[in-house]
Amino acid sequence: MMDRADRFSKKIIETPPSGIRRFFDLVSGSKDIISLGVGEPDFATPWCIREEAFYHLEQGHTSYTSNWGLLELREEISKYLFEKYSLSYSPEDEILITIGVSEAVDLILRSILNPGDELIVAEPCYVSYQPLVAFADAKVVPLDTGKTGMVPRASEIEKLITPNTKALMICTPSNPTGRVVPRDELERIAELAKKHNLWVISDEVYSELVYDGREHCSIGSLPGMKDYTIVLNGFSKAFAMTGWRIGYICCSKELMHQVVKLHQYTTICAPIFSQYAAAEGLRVGRGEVEKMRVSYQQRRNLMMKGFADMGLPVTEPEGAFYIFPDIRGTGLSSEDFATELIKRHKVAVVPGNVFGAGGEGFVRCCYATEIGLLKEALKRMSLFIGELKK
Repeated sequence: MMDRADRFSKKIIETPPSGIRRFFDLVSGSKDIISLGVGEPDFATPWCIREEAFYHLEQGHTSYTSNWGLLELREEISKYLFEKYSLSYSPEDEILITIGVSEAVDLILRSILNPGDELIVAEPCYVSYQPLVAFADAKVVPLDTGKTGMVPRASEIEKLITPNTKALMICTPSNPTGRVVPRDELERIAELAKKHNLWVISDEVYSELVYDGREHCSIGSLPGMKDYTIVLNGFSKAFAMTGWRIGYICCSKELMHQVVKLHQYTTICAPIFSQYAAAEGLRVGRGEVEKMRVSYQQRRNLMMKGFADMGLPVTEPEGAFYIFPDIRGTGLSSEDFATELIKRHKVAVVPGNVFGAGGEGFVRCCYATEIGLLKEALKRMSLFIGELKK
């Protein structure tokens, strides 16, 4: 067959596949492997949300929506943000419904970045950020948070700012560490953004999943920050709606009118029945979210004790449903640790290096899994650690 590599995009050829999906593919179809890999709730979507989708499908509501998304859903999001953060976004032209938060990240990066622009990203970070910045012909400037407790600090961010810096990317609670950026640090980051006229892209998809009485702070709610902030959020994690693919962007109408053009030409709109279901989730489903949050907190506690018993250092996750143990003491790289663990004891975790160079020496474990399986996974991992010490 003729070699047609020259017919493909060089940028795509040079982009490695997602490290998370690679381990997901290893697990797929294997019944005896316990997966702590993919970040997906083990709960089914709450019934009240599913029933709303059934109703609209039965009514034949299967058309396109506005490019902006259902006004009904945008109004519910606007109410939610005002009630939770006193943040005021117009449902008409400051909120856009996307196909998951992944599309939201892509749209925003391609809407604000020009070739040569720099985006400061706190590492370890979600695997999609860096490739999507590259697709926008811009440059990621990594901020290694390993020496600051896996939390970005304004003092460290300022050292990386250059005339080419366009924006900062913050995810709190963090994927993969579960760390939450405290309000006082967000205030310092906000002052930095205003001083240097920078966008702050705030990925808040885990905002409902915080523990031990903490409250999530949206940086856009801080004084003078709304015009500098781009809020990204969605329903996949908190509402157990990963397959429904509903996310959203909140930003100034001036920026949004640019973002929506890209959305028009790429995806048109999110599925209508998913949008109706998400609106119902905001109206009546938040009690179900709280039940899931409590369960995740219990599982977090179980994982913390398990890793302590193994002698693996770990910083306590304050949100999301991930834990990021330090495996440097084993002498293995993140890749080798994850590969050997799945081979020897059939437990799948994600090597920390896929989240950027700052993740090397760690592995990500998702504890959105049934308690019995978590206990068995910890038992198998403990055996593995014991073998490595011999």
